[in-house]
Amino acid sequence: MANHAAPALPDLTAFDAVLFDLDGVLTPTADVHMHAWRSMFEQLFADWGITPPYTDADYFDSLDGKKRYDGVASLLRSRDVEVPWGTPDDAPALDTICGIGNRKNVMFARILREEGVVPYPGSVRLLDALRDAGVPVAVVSSSKNAVEVLTAAKLLDRFPVIVDGVVAENEHLPSKPAPDVFLVAAERLGVTPAASAAIEDAISGVGSAAAGAFGLVVGVDRGTGADELIAAGAHIVVDDLDELVP
Repeated sequence: MANHAAPALPDLTAFDAVLFDLDGVLTPTADVHMHAWRSMFEQLFADWGITPPYTDADYFDSLDGKKRYDGVASLLRSRDVEVPWGTPDDAPALDTICGIGNRKNVMFARILREEGVVPYPGSVRLLDALRDAGVPVAVVSSSKNAVEVLTAAKLLDRFPVIVDGVVAENEHLPSKPAPDVFLVAAERLGVTPAASAAIEDAISGVGSAAAGAFGLVVGVDRGTGADELIAAGAHIVVDDLDELVP
């Protein structure tokens, strides 16, 4: 398997903690998110007569790695569309940023429920190795569905610390690429970022971990591109976490 940045791969069991993004790192739920966003925005654009049509490039440019409502605002702004922000308890039928975001979440929950999710085998093997070595782990995700996804993937009991979109909203933490969510997770684990590793597959997530000055930032190339992840701040890039199992 290929390592795109350096010939020697680090031993993650030597770090005080390892912090994982969820979608695209532990589970292939990015595909579910993409499906849900695409279905919701294609219908919205058709109903509102918005052009140009939604494409997968919109997901990577405006949605990937961001908190849900920030992503909605970013994408609509790219089409010069402004709507009221609303509040997080807006009904999914409301044409507000929050209502549209909640509409997407209904779609995501339905797809997750109907299709389920299986974690990446290589990621589970790395989690096993870290558990055996006594290395603390956390999940740092922009998703508000992190607990549901971890439960569906049978990984929930692995993570004593989860900093997700719900925590970010309740504690007014800014979206990735700001470092706040990673820094809060490290604090809750009782470790310093400089002695810890962070693993991400999104450009915004890599930027977040890099801005937090983590001792090792690992990019997982699930299609974003190794060069792009390195440019965002990744120290190394792997194709699968199996490459990092000691």
